[in-house]
Amino acid sequence: MIRVIIIDDHPVVRRGLKQIIEEEQDMRVVNQAGNAHDAIFVISQTACDAVILDITLPGISGIEVLNQLRQERPDLPVLIMSMHEEEQYALRVIKAGASGYLMKDSIPEELIKAIRKIAAGGKYISSSFSETLISLQESQGKLLHENLSDREFQIMCMIVRGKALKDIGEELCISGKTVSTYRARILEKMKMKSNAEIVSYALKHELIR
Repeated sequence: MIRVIIIDDHPVVRRGLKQIIEEEQDMRVVNQAGNAHDAIFVISQTACDAVILDITLPGISGIEVLNQLRQERPDLPVLIMSMHEEEQYALRVIKAGASGYLMKDSIPEELIKAIRKIAAGGKYISSSFSETLISLQESQGKLLHENLSDREFQIMCMIVRGKALKDIGEELCISGKTVSTYRARILEKMKMKSNAEIVSYALKHELIR
C-alpha cells in the first residue's frame, strides 16, 4: 500500500486528489493539511510513502516546507504540484530536493504515474519538460534569477504576472512593506531598476508564457 499525504490550501483540490488516488487499489490518502504549519505536524505524526505538496501555501511557501522536510525527513519522496508553468519552478524544486514536479492541470493518469515513480525512489518530471530541464542543467553560467532566494523568486514571479504589491502581501500573509523590501532585494540582485526590466527578463528566459 502506497500511503500518501496531501498538502494544499484548497479543500476542493484535496478532495479531488484524494478521490483520484483512492481509485487505485494499492494507494491510500492517510492524512492532509491546508497550510505549512499543519503540513509539518501531520507529516511528523503520520507514516507515509509520499507527499503531494502545493508550492503556493498561505504564509510559508511550499518550497520552504520542502526545505524543512529535506532536513527532517531527507528520504521522504515529495511531489510538488503547482499551477505555475514548469519553466518557473521545476528546476528550482528539483535542485531543492523534490522528487518530482507536476502541473495541476495534468491528467489523473499522470498523477498516479508520478506517485508510483517517486514512491519507488525515482524522480518525476513531464516528458515535455525533460529535454528543457537537461539543457538548463547543462547550460554554462548562472542566470540572474538563480541568485534569488526561494521567497524572492516566488515574489518575482508574482510581480511578473502583474500582481500589485498589496495583493502579493495579502496572498502570502505578509505586510506590503515586507513585499516592498523583497522587491528591492530582487532588483538589486538582478541588477535591474524596474518591474518592466524584470518582466522583460522573465519573457526572454521563458519563465512565463
